[in-house]
Amino acid sequence: MAARVKISKAIVYTSNHKFTSGLVSHLQLRYAIHSSATNRPQELADQISRLLILQRYTAVDSLKFDFSDNLVDAVLVKLKLHPNASLHFFKVASRRQFFRPHVKSYCRIVHILSRGRMFDEARFYLSELLELCRNKKPLSFVWDELVAVYREFKFSPTVFDMVLKIYAKKGLVKNALYVFDNMHKCGRVPSLGSCNCLLNSLVKKGDFFTVFSVYDQMIRMGFSPDIYTCTIMVNAYCKDGKVDKAELFVEEIEKMGLELSIVTYHSLINGYVEKKDLKGVERVLRVIDEKGMSRNRITFTLLIKGYCRLCKMEEAEKVFREMKEVDEQAYGILIDGFCQIGKMDDALRIRDEMLRSGFNMNLFICNSLINGYCKAGKISNVDQVVRSMIDWNLKPDSYSYHTLLDGYCREGLMQNAFNLCDEMIQNGFDPTVVTYNTLLKGLCREGAIVDALHLWNLMLKRGVIPNAVGYGTLLDAFVNMGEFEKALVLWKHILARGHTKSRTLLNTMLKGFCKMGKMVEAELFFNKMEELGCSPDGVTYRTLSDGYCKAGEIDKALKTKDAMELQNIPASIENFNSLISGHVKAGKFSKVEDLLSEMHDMELTPNVVTYGALIAGWFKGGLPEKAFKAYFEMREKGLNPNVIIVSSIISGLYKLGRTDDANMLLQKIVDVKLYPGLKHIYSFSNSKTGLPDTQKVADSLDGSATKCVVPNNVLYNIAVAGLCKLGKIDDARDVINHFSLKGFTPDEFTYCTLVHGISLVGKVNEAFNLRNEMLIKDLVPNIAVYNALINGLCKAGNIERALRLFNKLHLKGLSPNVITYNTLIDGYYKIGKTSETEQLLKRFTEEENLPS
Repeated sequence: MAARVKISKAIVYTSNHKFTSGLVSHLQLRYAIHSSATNRPQELADQISRLLILQRYTAVDSLKFDFSDNLVDAVLVKLKLHPNASLHFFKVASRRQFFRPHVKSYCRIVHILSRGRMFDEARFYLSELLELCRNKKPLSFVWDELVAVYREFKFSPTVFDMVLKIYAKKGLVKNALYVFDNMHKCGRVPSLGSCNCLLNSLVKKGDFFTVFSVYDQMIRMGFSPDIYTCTIMVNAYCKDGKVDKAELFVEEIEKMGLELSIVTYHSLINGYVEKKDLKGVERVLRVIDEKGMSRNRITFTLLIKGYCRLCKMEEAEKVFREMKEVDEQAYGILIDGFCQIGKMDDALRIRDEMLRSGFNMNLFICNSLINGYCKAGKISNVDQVVRSMIDWNLKPDSYSYHTLLDGYCREGLMQNAFNLCDEMIQNGFDPTVVTYNTLLKGLCREGAIVDALHLWNLMLKRGVIPNAVGYGTLLDAFVNMGEFEKALVLWKHILARGHTKSRTLLNTMLKGFCKMGKMVEAELFFNKMEELGCSPDGVTYRTLSDGYCKAGEIDKALKTKDAMELQNIPASIENFNSLISGHVKAGKFSKVEDLLSEMHDMELTPNVVTYGALIAGWFKGGLPEKAFKAYFEMREKGLNPNVIIVSSIISGLYKLGRTDDANMLLQKIVDVKLYPGLKHIYSFSNSKTGLPDTQKVADSLDGSATKCVVPNNVLYNIAVAGLCKLGKIDDARDVINHFSLKGFTPDEFTYCTLVHGISLVGKVNEAFNLRNEMLIKDLVPNIAVYNALINGLCKAGNIERALRLFNKLHLKGLSPNVITYNTLIDGYYKIGKTSETEQLLKRFTEEENLPS
């Protein structure tokens, strides 16, 4: 006893003690002296330990002492070879009202239990510890404590594998990776099961780069993958869009002699389904059959899903009928497939069959119906589904609300959309970034950019951080409205916030440059995409190619298409439509046939846009026979013309001087009977006076086709232009007045056409009055309007006034073009003023314009 140090007073642990665990830092812990037998901490720890080893638990409970971190640690050290006694003591300590063991104590009990092969209990307390320390920094916090106890006790390394697995299961992948990378420092390697758990967690997080890195590291460590590893890796490759690599991986594993389960093949099938690659699905199914595996319910369900993704609903239902055992999931996928393509009657048919079979409605099917009706614009049916959910004991979830919200926004029912947001909040669903993005799209679609910006600011004030979708919506709105300066300012904000890897944002900005006609900047931006960490996709290439086509740079457009194909991105029908339009615009009609031939070789079918470009092009080239041939070919394929195609035909006929034919088609689209005042213009409307090709076009415009051709400003402007070309200005004005009843609003093109027509007939002052009327209506006259005015003045012999107007163009923000110069030069030449003609020609040449 002499060796022992007497304690003359109570040892007090105050709040200045540094708790590395931080678990109960606010408590002041102390020992109290209750008897001479327990007035020394070491003696108390010895006494408690002896009683616990003898399983005298009631005796321990009768002792009067306060728990502290030091006491708990001291007892656990003495009991490190007695796991049951340690566990009882730790439970007692954990149940104390104002005490909780700190991190070091947790680490000690975990090591003790693991050595005693009490793995369930060890995992329980280890999981509890990790949860308590979830937000502690740095990542090494718990790991360092576990390592310290391991070095003190010289056991148990199994804990390291446990902590790796628990971190992975909890989704704390950064912590799990830290453990994975540092286990070797303790001379240990993780188990295959823990590695699989880590891989699976990384796949769920979508961190595929790390998945493949960890797998490579596992192989270098000498691991042989099992079935679970292979299934996880196949799933990773497929989710990363690398299904071909997944199939190669499976082949390599099979060569190693590992027999894979049907679960692995299901992952591979699902990968091909997501890529809409039915041939790949069929190839995997053949492998399953060759290996003698039986197709089960999941196999059939995945096959149904594949057909649904390709909108092949007949095949999907055929597979569904072949299933011996059908469950709610199979019904749900088939119903969703019909909803996706708008076949709501079939969706309801399958739903009713499901209910008759004894299955209940579920939230997935309700959401599918809501989505289907919203896409079809049948909002009243959506409301009915939502009301029926009450009878089915189902409540709308976040997806239900956001789908309906998107439906309202698509239909322009913005007030309904905001009312729905209020209902969401009342039902416990706070607005998220998805909510704001949906509302932003709706407002931008309606052209309410001011309201959209107000909502954007409101979102920021409420602490909701915009994502790439929100930025993309606003950026696209600015681009479409021609607000390029605002688009560039917003783009700088996007770069500052690090959204440089969003391909959607980059493609939107590229579209902006192309729409501005700034192809040099567009090309530089395209080349910089790789630096920004985002590789171009099909949309990127199509956008750039379309920009080149519209700018008349056809060779660059073709080179872009070639570069795209080198990246294994096949040209789409949109690519060819753009190239055809570009070649037509450039007058390269011989190349159009080559493009059509290439489309045929690639098994691409021309659509309405293709035929529209061809018809417009052939008319522009003065080849109406080919234009009509393209039109009739389109009709034979069951495609209805749209207003653009009809407008191209009518405009082409006017330009060819076939006014009666053009008017006949026009009155077929616009019901002249509704406008008695126009009968004197279209007096032939009930007679078949057109040429055979035009008459055949008119006859083809039956009820179904006419419904697809809704008259718009383009068609009305063509009618006005046709009359102006014939010098029928008064008739043109009558047409404008009568068509205004159908919602026609004269635009810049309308006024330009009228100014040109009036100027040609010598009514120059009236033409200037029209120019003034434009300014009053906030319509900015372009160079074409002023060219018409200058031409009218020249024809009227008022060359001096024409020159004064010419010299004022720069004050109006306009630059004279080749037509402007030609008009003035011709005017001076006709009145014999050769010196002025030469001066204009010299000025024209100095401005680097080529004389015509």
